[in-house]
Amino acid sequence: MLKILMLRKKIDQRKEALAALAEEEKKLQERSQALEGSIDEAKTDEELSVVEEEVEKVAAEKAELAEKKSKLEGEIAALEGEIKQLAEKEPKPTDPAPETKGDEGREKSSQGGEARMRTNSVFRGMDIQKRSALVAREDVREFLTRVRGLIGEKRAVTGADLTIPDVLLGLLRDNLHRYSKLISKVNLRPVGGVARQNIVGAIPEGIWTEMVATLNEATLVFNQLQVDGYKVGSYFPIPNSTIEDSDLNLADEVLTAIAQGIGLALDKAILYGTGVKMPVGIVTRLAEIAQPAYWGNREPAWTDLHDTHLVAIDKTATTPNAFFADLILKLGVVRANYSDGRLFWAMNTQTYRTLQSKAINFNAAGMVVAGVQNTVPVIGGEAVLLDFIPNNHIIGGYGSLYLLAERKGIQLAQSEHAQFVQDNTLFKGTARYDGRPVFGEAFVGLTIDQGLAAAPPAPNDVVFAPDVANP
Repeated sequence: MLKILMLRKKIDQRKEALAALAEEEKKLQERSQALEGSIDEAKTDEELSVVEEEVEKVAAEKAELAEKKSKLEGEIAALEGEIKQLAEKEPKPTDPAPETKGDEGREKSSQGGEARMRTNSVFRGMDIQKRSALVAREDVREFLTRVRGLIGEKRAVTGADLTIPDVLLGLLRDNLHRYSKLISKVNLRPVGGVARQNIVGAIPEGIWTEMVATLNEATLVFNQLQVDGYKVGSYFPIPNSTIEDSDLNLADEVLTAIAQGIGLALDKAILYGTGVKMPVGIVTRLAEIAQPAYWGNREPAWTDLHDTHLVAIDKTATTPNAFFADLILKLGVVRANYSDGRLFWAMNTQTYRTLQSKAINFNAAGMVVAGVQNTVPVIGGEAVLLDFIPNNHIIGGYGSLYLLAERKGIQLAQSEHAQFVQDNTLFKGTARYDGRPVFGEAFVGLTIDQGLAAAPPAPNDVVFAPDVANP
């Protein structure tokens, strides 16, 4: 165990060094941008020589920086490999508690008491031996003991952050992907500081000419999108009676609440985020009728998409064939430029069933066949079911062109005894993200309701939990 702690300390040191290199890289990028202007302004050979010397200097520094980053990343990978090998050699519990079934799906814990385990818990998919082994680990046991120790003190505890063991950090991330259904569909990038997404402009067409003629000059433009970071999370009370129960109950309550809350808020933000203290959502970008304040000077030209990419099914498309023909045309406005080619379509369960009902036909044996098998018919793409989306709304496109920047992983902290009399302990969960569509043309919002009042999706269709703590 001491060896693992030492290796983790070395990893932390190298990660700090990587963070410092990231700052140096940022400064080099700023110098490069300044040099772009100097190149345009240089008139004489002497001025060009000075600029050229500076360009070579910056290039050399970039190469040296890249070498240092590569070396540190290699060392981190090697240290993590050592930790993995040592962890595999850790002694496993020899007498795991036998699994017993009851009316509530109860299981015997490794301490001999009964531990209620909900079917939707974060431990779903683990057998009793693996769960017992998880809570028997020294680092996990130390974490849980620390939580109980803080709660058991008679004086107020001044909110020191609790360090979650690495094994639980991995479990949190897995559950974030399970509860956030869209995080695996978009372009997720863990970053530090202000992040920039470089974009190559439209490819200039080559120009035909005589074999011995002079070539024509072409223009290739580079653009850049910038994202920042915002905090998502909440605090919640846990009854001390729950905490005093088995280790499995404590971990289940804490981890499930954090993962579900952050995952729900993240999915809402990817689709409907306002851009104010949260990411810009797909529908919000498509609904813009003027260039927004967040649009940077180095980004591609802003385009008005509210008429072409927020649409409704034609009211005259009453037959299934006419309906799907119009659906294909309306969803087909999304552009695949720059994407990885994978489509997703987010909708609620009722909308998904509506599509299934319209796609029903009969096979040669007279059996009913639904034309939707987790995909939108004909046009393709995975159907992602999110029940906070209004009925008859479909939102989606090429998810790789939504940039989701992850600033900070999930953190858990224990508060002062704000609910001491209620016999509760308060925990908080936080994470930091920012994001927005790189190209709005890659997405579309569609209403399949054919009523007279049918309207395309709008940003205010979904309400976010109010930030009452910061009026």
